[in-house]
Order: sequence, then structure tokens, then C-alpha cells
Amino acid sequence: MPPRDSEPHFLEPLLGVVFDLDGTLVLSHHDFGRMRAEVVRVAEKYGVVPGHLTVNEPIHRIVEAARQELAGGGPEGNLYRFEAEYPKRIDAIEAEALPRTVARPGAEPLLKALSERGFRLGVLTRSSEFFARGALARTGLGPYFPYLRTRSAPGPQKPSPEALQFLLHEMGIPDERALYVGDHLIDAECATRARVRFYGLLPDASETSADGPMTSERFLAAGAAAVARDLPELARQLDVAGPARATPAS
Repeated sequence: MPPRDSEPHFLEPLLGVVFDLDGTLVLSHHDFGRMRAEVVRVAEKYGVVPGHLTVNEPIHRIVEAARQELAGGGPEGNLYRFEAEYPKRIDAIEAEALPRTVARPGAEPLLKALSERGFRLGVLTRSSEFFARGALARTGLGPYFPYLRTRSAPGPQKPSPEALQFLLHEMGIPDERALYVGDHLIDAECATRARVRFYGLLPDASETSADGPMTSERFLAAGAAAVARDLPELARQLDVAGPARATPAS
């Protein structure tokens, strides 16, 4: 039976792999609780009714809810003041994590193997441009990524599917020949809405999440095509765990 039109059509071989950054390729242990609390504080400063926002939601949902309320009433200009201030607060907290950021185990061998086999590699992250480039430079992973899209870029941000589609267009990769890898349900949401193949990566043992433990079952329910417990297992799933095969002489 042919696939239904509502199902994504993935083609082989893969041409490119896009990675989430924090938690997937690097470990920085951001203070996300403090970030969420700061966004709520700034939103209430500019007119959101106290108690309407909760620090139990992801940052992008807190921001969306604040935008809706501020756009619906209150002094003119408060929405723009909120939009100008909250990113600076997040950026400052994020920057504090940069000195302790390290590569996730297995990241460099995986990226080296993918690069040697000709895959185009990119990063799509909700981190700032400053943090993303600093983290990639600090961990030595920067040379693998000529393509990078952060929350500092103009236009939609993850989990908007357009954020991933814009990056793939820049990479010259058709959506159906791409793979997105991430450690959070936001990553799964972004990929599945963009109709791009998604592999879930279980969080590193050192990571904690306010959203509860991530499991293979949660990833699969969110549309993941596969789930890896760590980056070495992801390398095996992508068949790049061993040395690159020599090209036969013509």
C-alpha cells in the first residue's frame, strides 16, 4: 500500500545531519530555572498579570504567552520593551555557563566520521549566537559546522518548522534527505512539523530536566524514527562507528 499523503516521504541516502547544541553536542548545565523566572519577571514588569505565567513551562511557551497578553492590552510599547529586554537577561545567564561547557562524550569522533563521509553538518539551537559559537570554539567542534542557526538569527526560532527548513535550504539539503538529532521534545516537535526525519538522543546522565526524565517511549510517541542512548550509539545507528571505507580504485 502506498504511503498516505499525510506521511513524510524520506529518501535515501541521507545528505546532511542537523544537530541541536546544548545537551546534544555539548554539556553546559544552564540554569534554565533562573532563565524562566527572569522571563516571567520581565513580562510582569511590562504588564503581564502576576500569576498568569508559570516557570514550569519551557521558555518559548512563556514568551509566547507573554506576547499574547501584552499585545492584547496595556500601554502601547510595552510589548516592544519586553521583546528588547528579556533576550538580554537570558543571554547574560547563558554566558555564565560558557566557562564550564564541555563536549558531550563521543561528539568529536561522530562529527569527524560524518564529515569524512561527506555529510553536510549544521546546528539548529535556541541558544544565542554568542553562546553557540563560544561553545563550539571551546569544545573544538566549531570546524565541523559551517552552517549554524541560533535564536539570534532573524525570523522564526525552533520549534517553528521554518527555522529548520531555512537552515536546510542554506545547506542545500532537501527536507526528505535530512536528519535532525536532539535531546528534547522541542527538537522532535520542530523536526516532525518540518516533515524531517528525527532521531532522539537520551540526555547525558549528568543532565537534569524540569520536564521529567526523557525516555525512548516519549521520543517515539513524539515521532522519532529512532532513539540513541548516547552519541557512540548514534554513530552505530548511522553506520559511521568504524573507520571510513576506502573508495575503490577505478
